Amino acid sequence: MAHEMDYGDVGGQPGESEKERIDRELMELLTELRVAIPGVQVLFAFLLVVPFQQRFVTVTQFQKTVYFVGLLCAAAATTLLIAPSANHRILFRAREKPRLLKLANRLSIAGLGFLAAAVVSVVLLVADYLYGVETTVVVAGLTAAALVLFWYLIPLRRRMRGGVAPHDQL
Repeated sequence: MAHEMDYGDVGGQPGESEKERIDRELMELLTELRVAIPGVQVLFAFLLVVPFQQRFVTVTQFQKTVYFVGLLCAAAATTLLIAPSANHRILFRAREKPRLLKLANRLSIAGLGFLAAAVVSVVLLVADYLYGVETTVVVAGLTAAALVLFWYLIPLRRRMRGGVAPHDQL
């Protein structure tokens, strides 16, 4: 049975107004993004320097394709994960916080999806460069499975079982 919490009528903390809830949720989201953004920036920086290494000329066409997909996914993740902060600055004091919060949530979820794809691409690239096909498939598959499980399936399972308040819908 799902654990029910009493959030009052506004769907927030006890005694919290709708404005206070939206302010808190937006600040929580922006704080969470501060954790993800440095990781995607480091990954993107790594991908930017790879082709300029002397040994890059020895990679196969498959590895070049995987590299480029990873680079594009890292660029997309960077764009989507930083977009909520940029939107927040541009829409500051425009009374757009409820819409901004929904948009930022969606951009963040999509950005994490692209980040997961970039991570899997980099693991695939490195594993393929260093090891045979069998090891590459296993390692990249396990990486993808772990990311999908921990970033998406576990929280979605909790949401579907009723462990999330109705106001928290995407």
